[in-house]
Amino acid sequence: MFILQVCETLSSNNINYALIGGYAVALHGAVRGTVDIDFVIQWELDQLIGVENAMNSIGLVSKLPINAKELYENRDEFIENRNMIAWNFYDPEDLSKSVDLVINYDLGDREVVKKSVGLSKVCLLNKTDLIDMKTKSARPQDLEDVKSLKSL
Repeated sequence: MFILQVCETLSSNNINYALIGGYAVALHGAVRGTVDIDFVIQWELDQLIGVENAMNSIGLVSKLPINAKELYENRDEFIENRNMIAWNFYDPEDLSKSVDLVINYDLGDREVVKKSVGLSKVCLLNKTDLIDMKTKSARPQDLEDVKSLKSL
């Protein structure tokens, strides 16, 4: 299962991550379909380099011609002037494998919840912070996710 491969690779590379997209919503208990994997990290250069190395190690490449150091040094420029909210990695041989590192959110000291998926554990943002993050985003799908999460 691709999500387990991604999460296990992040964990084995000592990345402090949390799932935040449709998978996180579903793992909290709300019905939600999704294709890509969305996650956040602690915004530190070594963590960002680790993400890049982890994604490359499982055959994923950056959709944009940037590397971790460039993104770290120019984060505000990418967010404010290029409307970039995520750094996308994909598998050129299987376009269904897509991962987004959301760059306009810092995991920081937020609580991460571990959930079992089969025999593995995955990390996701706690429900309260996920609701807050999705509310601030205000995208239609995020607001639907908020409704679903609050109804749990």
